[in-house]
Amino acid sequence: AIVLAKSKKTVGIGAGQMSRVDSVIISVRKAGERAKDSVLASDAFFPKPDAIEEAHRAGIKAIIQPGGSIRDKEVISACDRYGISMVFTGIRHFKH
Repeated sequence: AIVLAKSKKTVGIGAGQMSRVDSVIISVRKAGERAKDSVLASDAFFPKPDAIEEAHRAGIKAIIQPGGSIRDKEVISACDRYGISMVFTGIRHFKH
């Protein structure tokens, strides 16, 4: 799942998708204009930077995720390129 938060409120949720990028797209659609300057939380790592590109288009300013993808360096580079802060928790919540 992907959750967008802003001003101590949940503004968008993209749940139950097999694709991180699809979850980001759904959460952004649900949030509408509130996605701008929000923080994105993911229960699983990003396998590639496509979701980061969607986050950038929506104006998301920070991401928190567990990390652990073989492509973490590509994801970090995408965040750096777009000026998005990112935190790795090292704890995965998506377990199956």
